[in-house]
Amino acid sequence: MNPMRNIRIGKVTLNIGVGGPGENMEKALKLLKAISGAKPVQTTASDRIPGWGVRPGLPLGAKVTLRYQKGEQLLKRLLVALENKIPEKKFDKFGNFSFGIKEYLEINEMNYDAEIGIIGLEVAVTLERPGFNIKHKRNIAQVGKKHRISKEEAIKFMQDNYEVKIISND
Repeated sequence: MNPMRNIRIGKVTLNIGVGGPGENMEKALKLLKAISGAKPVQTTASDRIPGWGVRPGLPLGAKVTLRYQKGEQLLKRLLVALENKIPEKKFDKFGNFSFGIKEYLEINEMNYDAEIGIIGLEVAVTLERPGFNIKHKRNIAQVGKKHRISKEEAIKFMQDNYEVKIISND
């Protein structure tokens, strides 16, 4: 098989939406640091929504991104929290997928922290092939249609490499 056709984990992003700055933001940042071992960043609003009291620049959440091997190691821990089961509808047509974890206590090696309380999080996984970095090069080129990852290829990759059971949409 052509080595350029091999699929790999590009990045794993953990995200917690808290709705605004304050104590919950500090808890979210602390939790993401404990889970990933990397420094999380705050996410801010880009649009104004007067009905919700949201203005540009207002911190609304926290996220941390891990790439390649660190992302793979974290993903293995997170999949155990789901008992290695992912619904088919969680995969998009580009081969990426995401899932939620209701309580961080479900993650291996995580113990209850009274300062944090009970918080859930969202996990987004981006799959890629060698050569995908072309899409970051000043819009010179896009990834060709034959080189893109389909939903079916992503499901097969997860089943073969991570022993994930896919739950049908029925």
